[in-house]
Amino acid sequence: MFDFRLKVFYTVAKRLSFTKAAEELYISQPAVTKHIHELEQQLGMALFERIGNRIKLTRAGQLVMHHAEIIFTDYRNLEYDINQLKHTQGGLLAIGASTTIAQYLLPPLLAKFNQRYPDVKTSLTNGNTEQIEQALFEKSILLGIIEGSSKNPLLKYVEFAKDEIVLVGNASHPYGKGEPLTPADLKTIPLLMREHGSGTLEVITDELKRLKLKITDLNVAMYMGSTESIKSYLRHSPCAAFISLQAVQRELQTGEFTVIPIRNFRITRKLHFTYLQGLQDKLAQLFIKFSRQHITE
Repeated sequence: MFDFRLKVFYTVAKRLSFTKAAEELYISQPAVTKHIHELEQQLGMALFERIGNRIKLTRAGQLVMHHAEIIFTDYRNLEYDINQLKHTQGGLLAIGASTTIAQYLLPPLLAKFNQRYPDVKTSLTNGNTEQIEQALFEKSILLGIIEGSSKNPLLKYVEFAKDEIVLVGNASHPYGKGEPLTPADLKTIPLLMREHGSGTLEVITDELKRLKLKITDLNVAMYMGSTESIKSYLRHSPCAAFISLQAVQRELQTGEFTVIPIRNFRITRKLHFTYLQGLQDKLAQLFIKFSRQHITE
């Protein structure tokens, strides 16, 4: 439907690499170079400049990139509207989600969504909140779902659901003997923490401030990159960890883990959909509406 040269340009501009663009588009690097050269000839201006082994967009390239983003959003929305007339839904929806959401909350929703809209091709990548927001800026995903209270002015945030963070430990290594811990007690327990940049660590840090505690006041045994790795570590350790209640339902039900209460301490956080300001992708909006309707089922 659209000029393939514009798609080649858009892919190169996103990746800032002719090689990566060729891999993504399944064409040769000389073919990428040829398409860019033809587009530059058509426009009468260079779109990229080479700096050593790197390339960057010229001012003309930045202008073309701006309009290409609008054009491709319009194409996706056109495809959506045509499918509406045919009483079908189709297209490609690339989603990125914070690790906990991607592992525990989204898979059942995606399964329901794909059953309801089998012609929509969805992809899901995961990372921490910072990584998901960066993927939105790089246009490698259309829709993000994140934890934490990040508020980048270039992104729009729509509340999705609520989640609770609890302190859990191996049931064979009880702390507090059923009594709520005090802030002073919290300083003595060896803790596993999510890595810097994660939404989980962000909300924990904010709640600790209310108790006049900093992360550096705690006995942090290790920072880890995923909830699953933390859970695996806890099975063989007397450590404790702040984890989403969504992520430990099975372990709590089997009695493998136990919640460790803390006096005057509760973390309830909001999960948010996020996307670039001004880009109203109709397929992404369809998924947002569907998810908010089915999250409690």
